[in-house]
Amino acid sequence: MGILITGLLLGGTYALIAMGLNLQYGMSRIMNLANGEILVAGGFAAFWFWTAGSLSPLLTIFILAPVAFVVNWLIYVIILRPLVKRARSRGQLEVDAILTTFGLSFVAVGIMLATFGGDYFSYSYLLSPVELWSETYALNRILAFVAAVIICGALYLWLNISRAGMSIRAIAVSPDSSRLVGIDVPKLAALAFALGGAVTAVGGALISTFLTLDASTGVIFTLKALVIVIMGGVGDVRGTIVAALLLGVLETFVARLIDPGLTLAAAYLLFILILLFRPQGLFGRRQS
Repeated sequence: MGILITGLLLGGTYALIAMGLNLQYGMSRIMNLANGEILVAGGFAAFWFWTAGSLSPLLTIFILAPVAFVVNWLIYVIILRPLVKRARSRGQLEVDAILTTFGLSFVAVGIMLATFGGDYFSYSYLLSPVELWSETYALNRILAFVAAVIICGALYLWLNISRAGMSIRAIAVSPDSSRLVGIDVPKLAALAFALGGAVTAVGGALISTFLTLDASTGVIFTLKALVIVIMGGVGDVRGTIVAALLLGVLETFVARLIDPGLTLAAAYLLFILILLFRPQGLFGRRQS
């Protein structure tokens, strides 16, 4: 039971990391390699508000989310939308987006290094132990898991019930067909990208309460998020959640019962197996 709970808590963290990229890549069709830097920036913001003004990260996210939304919306409109307009195919858009956002990731790292320096940062917040089924867990990790459940659940309902959410799902499937039924594709693609950035920044603020970060660690989170999104099925919120939880439980199982040094190998082995036997992801649809 301890392995399962620890794995689910870790999986909740992974869901927070991957959900924003799922919106940006799955809905806006932008492979954002600067996603991890957005997460680290959110962690930096929470760290700064806590150390400078003792503002709880739980309150910081209400400041951080709209700011990150606006910043990511501007990035999409100014930098990425021209790529979308000129792309003749989805493949060309993915290549252009990868190259552009790869450059943006270096720009973001440089800004954070100039602003905060290159040192690792961490802070103590809600480290109180909580006992569940004879095992002790940190309250901040439980809080991050609860936040992941709320955020993922809200996004799933919004995408499946609201008119805007269903329209975003439609452009994820076929932008050209969506235009024929009156959907404003550029507007909703920008909305999905900005919302994905806001979710990523909020996730960074929450996981900064128990992870040590620095300006250059964003690439690790980008790769982890990309693995989860592809495993679950690009654009599918359910798949992202299930893949994140599955990966968390697998890594915890390997670390506890085999060897902690093999956790990364086990994660990528699972990723390779899914690519070989179900390349569309756990919940993705096979393309005809």
